[in-house]
Amino acid sequence: MRLISTFDDWIDLFRTWRDKLGIDKELMQEYQFEHLFGGVHSDEIEFGAYAGARKWEKVIEIPDQRVRDALIHLIVYQGDTEFASVEQQKLLLNTAPNTYDLMSMARVMREEMRHGWQMSYLLVKYFGTTGKVEAQKLLSRNADNFERLLNTFNEPIEHWLDFFAFADFIDRDGKFQLKMLSHSAFAPLARSMPPMLREESYHLGTGNNGLRRIVQAKRVPNAIVQKYLNKWISTAYDLFGSSHSSSAHWAYVWGLKGRFDEEVNPNEADLDHLNEYNRSLYHAEVADIVNRFNKMIDADDVPFTVPDVKFHRAIGEYAGKPYSVTGELLSPEAYAKHLDEVMPNDRDQLVLKDIFKTNDWIIAREYTKESLN
Repeated sequence: MRLISTFDDWIDLFRTWRDKLGIDKELMQEYQFEHLFGGVHSDEIEFGAYAGARKWEKVIEIPDQRVRDALIHLIVYQGDTEFASVEQQKLLLNTAPNTYDLMSMARVMREEMRHGWQMSYLLVKYFGTTGKVEAQKLLSRNADNFERLLNTFNEPIEHWLDFFAFADFIDRDGKFQLKMLSHSAFAPLARSMPPMLREESYHLGTGNNGLRRIVQAKRVPNAIVQKYLNKWISTAYDLFGSSHSSSAHWAYVWGLKGRFDEEVNPNEADLDHLNEYNRSLYHAEVADIVNRFNKMIDADDVPFTVPDVKFHRAIGEYAGKPYSVTGELLSPEAYAKHLDEVMPNDRDQLVLKDIFKTNDWIIAREYTKESLN
């Protein structure tokens, strides 16, 4: 792999990567890919060992190589998720139920690409040879080959119900991650977050809007919708990391990543439970979302529920343990049977394939350019 010299060189690689996706170029042609910046919560480092000092504008200002390494790690992982999600979703552009959903997904994908572009710009501009290598790697890994850094972003997204649940709950996790990075002591990263947060709000809103329209249409069985809630909410829990994370501990001590509610939380951070704390805030937000779905169903329908935080975990203290969707510890045999009952399976795919033959499975929305704002 020949090392790029400038960000323009990286842009050439980006265009090659984008063209390989096979996306209709008309869906991309009016969009201006660019790096955007906003304001910061404070010009001073907000917490941790360097609190009160001015935020770092250049990597050379960071006083410890360990801090620099942790910072580049955060940027790389964020960028990797952005490009991965586009790879996961690209085929759905061929099966959109209507023009509104097609154009809405195209906007989501364009903005996810821009987020990856933003992280790559930081890597190339601020991190020298190491950053250039990592920026190139962001375009060389591929979710289709299960090469992305986080397993959630190697998971195939097979149809639009799958996508809407992904966008509602995984992009909601994305909002949490971006908000935590908006407090970063590295000013260029913190300033990258406001535009990304505004765009991410549309992405998770697209998912939530789609799920609401599916529930209201009453064609997809609620029991199948519930399975996709179970699938993506449980993997979203993993995206917060392990419960007792030294990486989260030091990212906070070094001022690189705050709590989700950092600017309004007056309490001293519990450094040994940072991931668990942010996961609990996510769980509460998701519970509220699911309760809103329950207001749309018939009184005699089984209500939607949020899977227990111990269910189907691949990271942390519950990883690989046979906890049920309601948090009960099962035998391995009972757990295997339980997964078939509460997670999407081949029988569900056949039911959905038949339902998706017509487009009445989702409440239609009229498309105008204004409808995507």
